Amino acid sequence: MTLAVDTSGGVAKTISNDVVEISWETPREEWEVTGLDKSAMERILLLADFTVEITGVVNATADFSHDVFKTVPSTAVARTTTITIPTPIVLAGELLYHNYSLERSDSGELNYTAEGSLESGTLPTWA
Repeated sequence: MTLAVDTSGGVAKTISNDVVEISWETPREEWEVTGLDKSAMERILLLADFTVEITGVVNATADFSHDVFKTVPSTAVARTTTITIPTPIVLAGELLYHNYSLERSDSGELNYTAEGSLESGTLPTWA
């Protein structure tokens, strides 16, 4: 499995080696439109979304995880995020990363969590 995320400058960086956990969702909103004449729910699917949460080990080496996410607090740019599991199964989308938090455990590990949400209004699709 690989994960690539753009830097704030738009350059894709593969950060898979620093990632220890990733979760993503591709939910859709639902509109309940049940008429009085029905005895079961009726729904219409509405807009789609794509969110991701990445947890990893802080790697301050150039072109790795910290280099990719360190500008999250100061720049609001869309970043192409590409999840590949395994090739050629790919899910990609334009995300705004709205959180980059670091945590140091009492034993000394320095980990991060980065969270992103769909930005572009374009559906992420599996390729």
